[in-house]
Amino acid sequence: MIKGLYEAHLPVSDLQRSIEFYVGLGLEFDHRVADRLAFLWIEKGKSWLGLWEASEVNLDYHPSIRHIAFEVTFNDLKESVSWLKSKGCHPRKAFGFEPTEPFVIPHEGYTHAKIHFNDPDGNSLELICKIDNPNGLKEKMYLSEWEEANGY
Repeated sequence: MIKGLYEAHLPVSDLQRSIEFYVGLGLEFDHRVADRLAFLWIEKGKSWLGLWEASEVNLDYHPSIRHIAFEVTFNDLKESVSWLKSKGCHPRKAFGFEPTEPFVIPHEGYTHAKIHFNDPDGNSLELICKIDNPNGLKEKMYLSEWEEANGY
C-alpha cells in the first residue's frame, strides 16, 4: 500500500528566501500557490517539499513538526560538511556530536550515517544514508571511526 513519502511541509518567514535556499541545495522549484506556498521537488516526480510562508515560524523545535531528513549516498555524505559550507550552511551539533564530520547511529543489522543543519528559519534538516553494520557495532561514533572499525 504505502510506497514512500510524497511530501513534507515546513513553515518559513520569507518564502522567496527559502525557495532560493532550497534551490541552492539542489531541490527543483515546481510552482507557487498564491503568495504563501511553494512546492519544490526533492526527487522529481516522487517527493516534494512544501514551504508555507507564515508569521508564526518560531515554534519551539520538535522533530515531529520542524524536521526533514534528505537521503544521500554514502560518498556524498562523506563530503557533506564541505558541501554544506560551500552552500553557505553550517552543520550543527546533534546527538552530542560536534559538526566536524558525519556520525553514525547503529541499529540491529544496519547503521544510519548523518549530519544535521538548519534552514534560514531554524527548521532542522539532515542528510542521511543507511549503511550496513558488518561488525555489529553498537556505539554511536563519528563516521571516520566507523570506517576504521570496519576496515574501510
